[in-house]
Amino acid sequence: MAQAEMTRAERSLADFLGSWSISRRIAQAKGPEATFRGTAVWQKVDGGALYHETGQLQIEGQGALTAEQRYIWRDDLSVWFDEDRFFHNVPQLGGEVGHYCAPDQYDGCYDFTGWPVWSVTWNVSGPRKSYRSVTEYRRS
Repeated sequence: MAQAEMTRAERSLADFLGSWSISRRIAQAKGPEATFRGTAVWQKVDGGALYHETGQLQIEGQGALTAEQRYIWRDDLSVWFDEDRFFHNVPQLGGEVGHYCAPDQYDGCYDFTGWPVWSVTWNVSGPRKSYRSVTEYRRS
């Protein structure tokens, strides 16, 4: 398959299963920058996969902290905070997504053009939060 064809392939949940190295840069509108380095694992469960991310969060001027996050990814690429709180749908070809979490707006973009290296960018704005987060994923 040609490279251009590979980058435009529709993603399915099976593409994400397994372990990925992740690096994240978080730039706040006001406040220190932060970086996160760790691992994300998608583990198959009934009807989808459990996403579990663990690693070290380094906030400028502070010591490193251990951080983790969990989501449920369903077979249709919908992402859930837990069993009943919807977050967003991952576009199969990559692209824009959004989520309103009162009172803050999360605008994201999935980029699969360099698959199997890919990224997701979140621009978060509102009275409580204002930052840009860029996460890059690479197969472990």
